[in-house]
Amino acid sequence: MAAIKAIVLSAGYATRLYPLTKDKPKPLLEVAGKPIIEHIISKAEHIQEIDAIFVVTNNKFFLNFQRWANTVSCSKKIKVINDNTKSNEDRIGAIGDVKFAIEHENIEDDLLIVAGDNLFEFSLIDIVKLFKKKKNPVIALYDVKSYELAKKYGIVTVDTNKKVINFVEKPAKPESALSSTGVYLFPKDTLRYIFEYLGQGGSKDKTGSFLEWLYKRKDIYCYISKERWYDIGSFEELERARKEYKNG
Repeated sequence: MAAIKAIVLSAGYATRLYPLTKDKPKPLLEVAGKPIIEHIISKAEHIQEIDAIFVVTNNKFFLNFQRWANTVSCSKKIKVINDNTKSNEDRIGAIGDVKFAIEHENIEDDLLIVAGDNLFEFSLIDIVKLFKKKKNPVIALYDVKSYELAKKYGIVTVDTNKKVINFVEKPAKPESALSSTGVYLFPKDTLRYIFEYLGQGGSKDKTGSFLEWLYKRKDIYCYISKERWYDIGSFEELERARKEYKNG
């Protein structure tokens, strides 16, 4: 059974949610009675192949996550990694943090990447099943059902086999309303593409920018969720999640 390493990206500064996130990182904000990141961890716990979870954060919030990791109950090994950035201005971005974690922890296994400010009601088990079947990168999508809303997200067009045929980060004219949810599963032989992409000057900031580049070079398949997903990027979305999210 091939091992899977998990990375939870938690190094953002969430300035749009000030003052809530001035002294507390967004993934530690509570929804349905526990921090957002614990909902993610509880989903990851169901994946037998995951043998370690790395939470990548920054210098500002490193101790917050350390304190949380020391108290959380989890059957998997959790390690908090400090990317040593100190402000929104010197952050190294989502893909920069993935590269940092791969190098810092010498990761050579299949890799699950989850954005730490994500809430999703779907199970990761079905995504892993699809991943094993396709033996290619798999990303989770959610239909936001609005072309206006789609302009805010990484939007994916798929063929009849649910293979990515287009990926555009925040499109001005979306071709679909299928949004990337910030849940990605990469085979270990795909990790080198992250280094290749960054070596070519690709943006470190958004994982979606990397996927825009990757789908032209490697088949990417999609798990399309019918269960809800929340991107906690605003006060409105946080409040909606607190009202609607099913804890479980």
